[in-house]
Amino acid sequence: MRKKVLIILAVVIALLVIIPAAAMARVNIRTSKINDDYSSVYDDPKYQTPVYVEGVEVITQDVSCGYAVIEMFSAWNGERITEADLYDEYGRVATSTDSAFCDEMNLRFPEHTTQMYTYQTNTEMIDRTYDSLASGMPVPFEWAALYEDEWTLHYSLIIGLDIPADTVTVANPYGYIEQISLDEFIGRTTFEAYENMPLFLKLGFAFGLFDKNTVFIVE
Repeated sequence: MRKKVLIILAVVIALLVIIPAAAMARVNIRTSKINDDYSSVYDDPKYQTPVYVEGVEVITQDVSCGYAVIEMFSAWNGERITEADLYDEYGRVATSTDSAFCDEMNLRFPEHTTQMYTYQTNTEMIDRTYDSLASGMPVPFEWAALYEDEWTLHYSLIIGLDIPADTVTVANPYGYIEQISLDEFIGRTTFEAYENMPLFLKLGFAFGLFDKNTVFIVE
C-alpha cells in the first residue's frame, strides 16, 4: 500500500513539473515566431501619414487598469461607465484576463464589436493598430508598464501612431499620456521589457490567461 502511494505521489509531482514546463516551452516558441523584423514599416508609404484619435481623456485608475480603460473608452464614446459602476456591479475585478477584458468590452459597448488579436507578429500588430487609429478608433491593448519603478501587466489605450517620427502615443490609466518609440512599444507588448517577472505571471502566459502582442480592435 505504501509503495502504491509513493508511486502515485511521484506521478503527481512529475505532472506538476512537466505540465508547466511544457506550457512555458510552448510560450517561448510562440514568442520566437512573433518577433519578426518590422523595420520595413518606416519606409512603407502606407504609414507615412501620422494617425491620432482626438478626445480621449486620461483618468487615473482607482480600481483596476481594465476598468479604467473601459471608463476612458466610455467617456470618449459619449457614455459614462465608471470604474466604480463596474466594481459595484460585480463586487470584484472582472477583467483580470485578456479574454475577460474583451468580453467586457463587447458587453459594455454593444454598438461595436471588439475582437482580440494575440501573438501577432510585430508587423501585423503595427498594421492593425494603424488601421484602427486611421478609422478613428483608439486601440485598447495589453503590455508591460512601469508603476513607481515596478513592472506590471497593464491595460492602456493607444491613441496615436506616428511612424516617421517613431512615436506611439498611449493614454495610460496610471494617469498620464505616454509617448514611446516603436522599439520600446514592441519590447513591452512582447513583455521582453518586463524585468524579473513573477512566476505566477509566467504561468499565466503559459496557460493562456494572458497573451503577448495583444490588441483589441473595436469596430
